[in-house]
Amino acid sequence: MCFVLVIFICIPHIQAENKGVSHGQRYGRLIIRNVICVDGNGTPAQGPVDVVVEKNTIQSIRRARTGEGAYEKEEHIIDGTGMYLLPGLINIHAHIHDSRAGHPLPFEYIYSLWLGCGITTVRDVGSNYEKTVKERRKSKQGQIAAPRIFLYMTAGGRNPEEARKRVQQIQKAGGDGVKIFGLDRDIMKAVLEEAHKCGLRVAHHVGVEETDAWDDAEFGTTTIEHWYGVPDAALKGSQNFPYWYNYSNESDRFRYAGRLWREADSEKLDKVLRTLVEAEVAWCPTFVIYESSRDFQRARTQPWFEKYLHPAVREYFMPNPEHHGSYQWNWTTTDEVYWRENYQIWMDAVRQFAELGGQVGVGEDAGYIYQLYGFSLIRELELHQEAGFHPIDVIMHATGSNAQILGMEDKLGRIRTGYLADLILVKGNPLENLKFLYPTGVLDIKDEKLITRGGVKWTIKDGIVYSAPKMMENVKKIVEQAESALKEEEIREN
Repeated sequence: MCFVLVIFICIPHIQAENKGVSHGQRYGRLIIRNVICVDGNGTPAQGPVDVVVEKNTIQSIRRARTGEGAYEKEEHIIDGTGMYLLPGLINIHAHIHDSRAGHPLPFEYIYSLWLGCGITTVRDVGSNYEKTVKERRKSKQGQIAAPRIFLYMTAGGRNPEEARKRVQQIQKAGGDGVKIFGLDRDIMKAVLEEAHKCGLRVAHHVGVEETDAWDDAEFGTTTIEHWYGVPDAALKGSQNFPYWYNYSNESDRFRYAGRLWREADSEKLDKVLRTLVEAEVAWCPTFVIYESSRDFQRARTQPWFEKYLHPAVREYFMPNPEHHGSYQWNWTTTDEVYWRENYQIWMDAVRQFAELGGQVGVGEDAGYIYQLYGFSLIRELELHQEAGFHPIDVIMHATGSNAQILGMEDKLGRIRTGYLADLILVKGNPLENLKFLYPTGVLDIKDEKLITRGGVKWTIKDGIVYSAPKMMENVKKIVEQAESALKEEEIREN
């Protein structure tokens, strides 16, 4: 009998400086070397590998080459030693705002926040559409530093015929999809039928309205946004509103939204969830956008507000009946207690939905209710883990699952040969701690010294390499300029 002895020799990687890589540039050939990959398909981390990008496409993924001279002839190299490579994060509930509280808000501010947080794709579901169409074109052509943009335009009408015409107008205007909310059943049915004919996907921002999750399943909605409509469909009659309740009063609306899930019948809710899964309706819960309702103090004092909160956004957050979502005046301990219970039941329902085979997505809805663009998407990932999802699945929700919801699963959301080069390099393992994805990183102690760990180092969108720290410095500069302009205005007025 012949025995063959195989010896594996581990050759230590010699860390190389990043070579020939500049902020805001795309290269004919770029090597990301010696990095650990967390793919968007729900599999564990793998590596180290070298990823080769040619222009805007992933050309190959192979075992890392080690030793001196491995890539000495290459002109453009990012050394990923000690870093983790993820698909670019996808935000499927975004708003590209051009103003807040009556004050202008630069697009550059929002884009820099998103790119600095590793977000390479957004689905806009409400903005100034004429402006956003132009922004989408500039992003696609690489004229601006911005994520790739999918634009969903609002559809509706006074009757089914008007609704159908509006969907046709959206198609002609170049919309990527349709957003609906507050529609009567016959109008919603007409919108969905026409959208299917036009090949447009539909996001339903459900409220307290005539339609609910049963209609989403019947008519073929692509995604339910937030969560109204799901527990509503499991009620035995109407929610137990007090006689003085007024849905148009947002203080009433959000206060009693926190008491909705407790009234849903568990057996009926199970049927609702199973029906949605069978109808292939996805769910984008946006846990983050209501978090101030369960902990108002935390929401108001988020640490990144100090450097990165634009004064126009800050003003919009303040309690004010004129601003949508600025409803928290006299917010009580009782309100927070109800909302904490609400979250427990809601999170259990989303996890059950996923366990039944439902598609869960990730969106932030930032610019409202104390949620800052980009940072709130990372917080949303933390809340998915709180809901009971493994970090591997959480990353998948924000990448591969969101790509499927967009109908882009053959191009986005994966680290795979032939896919578009939308990637992020993180200084630390997000599967260990999702907080490593925050641009501000995580405080730690090493050698008895306080240090910062984590943060996105590089964001690569469509093959264009962006320094995430530089994007955050740009945000800081924009905020400082806006604060200075505000002080000057106050001096002139006084």
